[in-house]
Parts: sequence; structure tokens; C-alpha cells
Amino acid sequence: IQDFGEDDSLYITKVTTIHMGNYTCHAYGYEELYQTHILQVNVPPVIRVYPETQAQEPGVSASLKCHAEGIPNPRITWLKNGIDIMPKLSKQLTLLANGSELHISSVRYEDTGAYTCIAKNEVGVDEDISSLFIEDSARKTRLSVGNMFYVFSDDGITVLQPNECEIRRHIRPEERIFTSYEEICPRAEGEGTQSCLWASAVNVRDKYIYVTQPKQNRVMIIDIQTQKAVQSLDVDPLPTKLHYDKSHDQVWVLSWGDMQKSSPTLQVIPEASAGEEQHVIRTPFEGVDDFFIPPTNLIINHVRFGFIFNKSKSAVHKIDLETVTHIKTINFKNYSCIPQTMAYTHLGGYFFVQCRRNRWVAALPQLIIDSVTDAVIGPNSDVSGTPYISPDGRYLVSADEDSGRIKVQTLTVRGEIKLIYDLQTNIHVSDLTFQPSFTEGNQYYIYAASHLQTDVLFVELSTGKMNVLKNLKDPITSKDWPWSSYNRIMKDSGLFGQYLITPAKDSLFVINGRQNTLRCEVSGIRRGNTVVWVGEV
Repeated sequence: IQDFGEDDSLYITKVTTIHMGNYTCHAYGYEELYQTHILQVNVPPVIRVYPETQAQEPGVSASLKCHAEGIPNPRITWLKNGIDIMPKLSKQLTLLANGSELHISSVRYEDTGAYTCIAKNEVGVDEDISSLFIEDSARKTRLSVGNMFYVFSDDGITVLQPNECEIRRHIRPEERIFTSYEEICPRAEGEGTQSCLWASAVNVRDKYIYVTQPKQNRVMIIDIQTQKAVQSLDVDPLPTKLHYDKSHDQVWVLSWGDMQKSSPTLQVIPEASAGEEQHVIRTPFEGVDDFFIPPTNLIINHVRFGFIFNKSKSAVHKIDLETVTHIKTINFKNYSCIPQTMAYTHLGGYFFVQCRRNRWVAALPQLIIDSVTDAVIGPNSDVSGTPYISPDGRYLVSADEDSGRIKVQTLTVRGEIKLIYDLQTNIHVSDLTFQPSFTEGNQYYIYAASHLQTDVLFVELSTGKMNVLKNLKDPITSKDWPWSSYNRIMKDSGLFGQYLITPAKDSLFVINGRQNTLRCEVSGIRRGNTVVWVGEV
């Protein structure tokens, strides 16, 4: 991407957010003579509205949501049937979170219309329509199969509608797979009750869910529209981790071979959203301990590269996701860092690598890799722990599970990384997720579940204010969850959802993220630590 012209200039042919930051040039042989250029990258707004269309009965409340991203932050305005609604705002019609939500407290027939959300910043504009219909029998329309959590537990698959805390469907272990007529969870020899064992699941374009069954050495495919298991695919022994690579429509499968991880393999299921007669492809990578594929978001919708870590090697291997080939090795020998997890932000294009703990030294700081040059920049100051990046790439939250320290850094529009909070907690974080704020646009709360304790931590990222939801029962023990270090997950419900879910040993807790309260407990769900959110179908 870079090219030196004959005039000694640096040319970047296709600028994206990964290029923002400081560029320094110096006279050859005279390092002390230098000049620094700051490249700031502006991005036109990209928006999503929710729902695209809705029908409500007179008298109920209705919300129309609009999520906008861009650099600088876009300003949001709304039109109703082409006319600005600003003059019409009242107790009845309000705008929340800097315009991200249009709320009508008691709808009337005349509220029917096409509501256009417009997001503008200095470099562009984007718009989309959310339609509202007010009609008498709106409630009686066909039950939707979307906006549900799918929970995979010992007792099969539970489809949960969080708003009413209602179990919409329970797929039992003895139900059969549509194509092969095998049982979903075959009875093991000498087993009293028939039960299931799951490890990892992914949502494929709100059409299918792929889920691993480590004991059966297979991946099962659930059709979301019919809520049935439609196919199973044989994979290498002990499949424990899945990742859906949206850019290439393929599911990556990591199998351990055995519980000692002695012969791990990485396989790929192509054309995952086609759903017909799926097949599995081997990859040429040996001894894979784990892998990382950056997520897509509204601004970056294509990801070309991933990384694999090898057992006890101080390096990561960069791979091409399309051709499934090795590109280069990035070495951490100078830092004696064996990678454990990675995170990525498209703002500045940085990868953050958590180094594996060893028994003799204190936690090593994270390392930063620059994706433009594939160079190791060095340690992320003294920040250690597991890195988590907010969906918009602006926040890096690092949780050190041993000390309970949570450090929050922000990425500026100049591609700088700045520490904003250093929080001391007594929560030993197992998993953490971001919930978009309901009061401020482009802001987040974090929710964190603990390895050991019954409490859930809540932090408002705009202020650093902390709160705790208490007594959410004991987590599943690490012994009962050998598949990953996340023995108590925290699962959000996407860009527009307000519910989060976290499992205890024998039940599930639904949290209302809008009110920061416990919504309900669903009992009788054992080891429900594999959860997928399905949005609008």
C-alpha cells in the first residue's frame, strides 16, 4: 500500500481508518533530523435502523432506533413522511441518546408513517427508513422466530425470548436431525439420562446456527426459520471452537484431537450460509493452539487476514482467509511472549496480544502489532490481561483476571491510545461484553461476569461509574467447562438489543441492560454456557 515516489514522498493508495496515526520521516543517517505528520482519517456516516418495519396497536409505546457510525461522530435527525419532526417533539414524542432512538409513548393512528433517520458529518451523509403501522389487530400477527437467545445446555437447546422471559421452544436430546435421522444427542454407553455436550456455536447470517458436539466429533447445523436441526457434519476429533468469517461466508473449526490437545487441527466449512449439503475442508496448518479472526463492523465490512498461534511458540502466524494459506510469521521472541488471546481495532489498525502467564513472573504487558506494517510496536505500556474492543473500535478494555484490575483505554481519531480509567475490582473476569448506551449516542456500558463469584460488574464507559448486580448464583466450575477459559459467558443481544444473558451452574440469568437490573432467572438449564443471539430474521 505504501510507495515512495521519486520526490521521496510516502504514497498511500487507498486510505482507510487503519492508516490514521503519526508518520515520521528522517534524513538518512541523521536520525535526529526528523519531521512528523499526523494523518487523521474522516469517515462518512454508515447507519442501521431498527426495526425496518413494525406494526403496533393504538395506545402502546413504540421505539424506532438508528445507530450511526462515522468519524467525526455523526449528528442524527429524523423526518416523518419527509417532514422534520423536531418541531413536533413533546412529552408524547421524544428523542433519546442524541437522536439514536425516537420514542412514542402512546401511539395513535396518525403516527403511521415512514420515519427517515439521517446521519451527517463533515464528510458525508447516510439515511434509512423505519416504517411504523398502527392497526387494531397488530398483536395477533405471526409469532416471529427472531430476537431470541439460543441456549445449548445438557438438556438440549432452549430458545428464549428475553423480553417476556418466555421459552419459545425446547429441542430435546432425543429429537432427530432432519437429514440423517440420528438423535441430536445420542445416549452414551452406561449413561443414565440422555444428555448433551456442547462447546461452541456461531450465528451464520441469522439463517443457521453451527454448533460443536465435542463427544460426537461433529458440527450440527440448526435452521433458524424452522428451529430444527437439519444436518450434522463430521469433523476432526474434539471440535471446541468455531468462528464465522462473514467476509468469506465460511466457518472455521478448531479441534483438539484429544483432551491433552496433542493433535489439534483447523478445518473450514465453506459457503456456510447456503445450508445445503455442507462439506469440510482441511487447512495446511499444524499444531494450532488457537486462532483469531478480526470481527467486521459497520465501517470495516471485509476482513482479509487472520492469525494462528502455535503451542508454546513466541509468535503469531498471519494467514490469508480467502486462500487459506500462511503469509508470514510475526515474532515475539524479544518480548518472551507466548500469545494467549488477541483483539483488534480498525482505528489505527492495532492488534493487542495478551501474553500467556507463567508461574514465575508477574503478568506480562500486552503487545501491540501495527497492521499496516505487521511490525511489533512494543508493549501496551503496563497494561496486562485479556483485551476486549468495543464494537466501534473506540475502547479497549483489559481485564486482569488474577488481580481484578480493569483498565480502559480509548483510541483517539489521531490513532493514539490513551488510558482513561484504571479500575480496581474484586471481580475475577471470565467474560465481558459491550452494551450500547440508551442515554448517550456512541457510548457503551460494559457487563462482566466472574470466574468464581456470583456478582456481575457493570461499568459506564463515559464516566467510569461502577455498579454490581449481586447474587447471580455460582458459575459453572472450570472443571465442568474444559473448552475455554470463559466458564461463565456474558452474551449481549446485538446493536439494538437491551437484554444480556449469563449462565449459572443450573440456571440462566437475563439482565435488562436498559435498566441495569435483573430481568429474570430461568431455572432447570444446566451448563448453558453456549449461547447465540439471533436478531431480526
